[in-house]
Amino acid sequence: MSGKPAASVRARLRAEAERSLTAEEVRAYLDTPIEASEREDILALVRWFRRRYPDPADRLAYIRTAYERWRRVSSG
Repeated sequence: MSGKPAASVRARLRAEAERSLTAEEVRAYLDTPIEASEREDILALVRWFRRRYPDPADRLAYIRTAYERWRRVSSG
């Protein structure tokens, strides 16, 4: 087994990920309050990232590397 989902599953996932949202869907998402635990999780990730990459140049270098990695993986 290759570990990759079947082509039909990948196609459905890609279609769902790339679909345009309606204004109502966006409004419903944005109107949903963030729970305290989710907010703390996000802030913890931000703190970790800023400790790991304290210099803005380091942050940009990481983002460039991550973006290139994402492009390679998503194009295949």
